[in-house]
Amino acid sequence: MQKPFVALVGRPNVGKSTLFNRLAGEPLAIVDDTPGTTRDRLLSESEWNGRAFHIVDTGGIDPSVGGKDPLSIGSADYIEQIRSGAEIAIREADVVLLLTDALSGVTPADKEVAQILRRNQKIVDGKPYPPVLLVVNKADNETYRMGAAQFYELGLGEPYPISAVHGTGTGDLLDVLVESFPPEEKEEEDDSVKIALVGKPNVGKSSLLNKLVGEERAIVSPIAGTTRDAVDTKIIYDGIPVTLIDTAGIRRRGKVEPGVEKYSVIRSMRAIERADVGLLMIDAVTGITAQDAHIAGYVLEAQKSTVVLVNKWDAVEKDNETMQQYTEVIRRDLKFIAYVPILFISVKSGQRVDQVMPLALKVQEERLARLTTGQLNRILQEAQDNHAATSSSGRSLRIYYGTQVRSDPPTFMLYCNDPKLAHFTYVRYLENQIRKVYPFSGTPIRLVFKARR
Repeated sequence: MQKPFVALVGRPNVGKSTLFNRLAGEPLAIVDDTPGTTRDRLLSESEWNGRAFHIVDTGGIDPSVGGKDPLSIGSADYIEQIRSGAEIAIREADVVLLLTDALSGVTPADKEVAQILRRNQKIVDGKPYPPVLLVVNKADNETYRMGAAQFYELGLGEPYPISAVHGTGTGDLLDVLVESFPPEEKEEEDDSVKIALVGKPNVGKSSLLNKLVGEERAIVSPIAGTTRDAVDTKIIYDGIPVTLIDTAGIRRRGKVEPGVEKYSVIRSMRAIERADVGLLMIDAVTGITAQDAHIAGYVLEAQKSTVVLVNKWDAVEKDNETMQQYTEVIRRDLKFIAYVPILFISVKSGQRVDQVMPLALKVQEERLARLTTGQLNRILQEAQDNHAATSSSGRSLRIYYGTQVRSDPPTFMLYCNDPKLAHFTYVRYLENQIRKVYPFSGTPIRLVFKARR
C-alpha cells in the first residue's frame, strides 16, 4: 500500500520547516529566521488517525524576477532551482499544504505562489488535483486566528490557522489532511518480481529499460502503473514474470532543468515502495553524489534489495586498477549498504547489460532465502563465544536462541535477557557473522530482539 505524499510549499520564511519538524516528530529540517534557509528538499514520514504518509519540505518559492530584490536572502543564487524543485513537489504530491504567515497577512508573494499552485494542478474527476489546503501559520493568539479570514482572497478555500511552533490547530489541520488523501486501494495479486529503476535524472534509466525490454528472451507488455506519469512494463524473462517499474516522469519529453537532480526523491520513492529490488543507477562520469546516497538510504529504509549499476563506464578513462578504485569509493560512500553487488555497465555500448537481469533475479532469490533454526543458532553461539557483548552498565546482552520468522526481507527473532542491551555496534557484528555463513547478497536483514520470559 503506497503512502500518500504531502508537500509543504510557500514563500520564504513562513514556517514550512518548523511544521515539517513537528509532523516528522524530530528536528530534521534546519530552522532559521533568515529567509531561504531550506534549499534541498527533505522527506520524512508521519502518521495521523492510523494513516501513514510522507511529508516533503521544500525551499521557499521566491517571486523575485532575475534575482532582483530577493526574499530568499540566504539562497539568492538558487532561486530558480528551488522554485523548479518546489514545482516538482507540487506535481508529484497527493496533497499540498500552502503555508502563509498570519503576522504579515496576504502578500503579493502569497498570491504568486497560489497562482503557481493552480498552474500545476490537473483536473481529475472534475476536481483540481492535487488538492491544496491553505495553512495560516504563526496564528499564536485569538486575534491572529480571527484574522486568518483575510486569506480567503487567495481563492484556495478555507484557511486553517495554526502555530507550528506551539502545535496549536495542527490536530484539526491533520484531520482535514487525512480526509483529503486518495482512497486506499487494495493491490491486486501479482506474483511477478518487481524491479525498480531508480536514480538521479539523466543517469540512463530510460535507456536501460529499453535495453532490458529489447532482450530476445523477454516477452513484453506495457501496463498502467500506480505511479503517476509512469507505465510499468511486464516481461517474462527466462520463464520468470517480472515487472519493471520505471521512475515516475522519466518518459516526459524535454530535458530536465539544470539543478533539479536533488528533487528526484518523490519519484524514486514511489517506485521503491512497490519494488522488491531496486536498481540504483550511478553516473560513472560524474561519480557518486549525495543524492545517490540519499536514494540508497530510502531503499534501505523501505527494506528493499539493491543492485548498484555504474552506468556510462565506457566514457571513463581507465587502467587495470580503475574499477577497483571506483568500487572502493562506492563502498565508502554507501557503507550502510556494504552487502550490495556492484555492476559496471554501459547502456550505450551494451557492455554487461546482459548481466543486469540475472543479477537482479539472483538478489531476489537471496531475499527469499531462509536459514534453519539450527544454522542460525550455531552462528549466534559461535559469534558470542568469539566476541561477547559488553556493557558499561555491568549487565551484558545474552542471546539464548533465535529463529527466522519471515523472509522478504529476511527477519530474525533473537530471544535475549534484555533487548535494551543490544547496542547497534553489536547488532552490526551479529549481522556480519550471519552474512559470513549466508551472504544474503544485495538484501537487508532485520534482527529483532525480544526478552525471553
